[in-house]
Amino acid sequence: MSPRNDESRYATDAARWAALQAREAAADGAFWVAVKTTRIYCRPSCKSRQPLRKNVEFHNRAADAVAAGFRACKRCKPDQWRAGTAP
Repeated sequence: MSPRNDESRYATDAARWAALQAREAAADGAFWVAVKTTRIYCRPSCKSRQPLRKNVEFHNRAADAVAAGFRACKRCKPDQWRAGTAP
């Protein structure tokens, strides 16, 4: 199932947080994770150190994270991510 068709699975912040904690690759593209303290946004499966919950906000689109003032993670490169491709 493609991430775009699986968005309802990640409709709540609690479900998104659980996906982030599990680093679910299936969640990539369904939402984006932004870390307030670093001003960086990532894919849910990013292998970087996981942030504290209080420092996280979720965005439905990468463009929304950019508009909110976040920059792309240099490790997972969410700005270059495409469904069905390896990081």
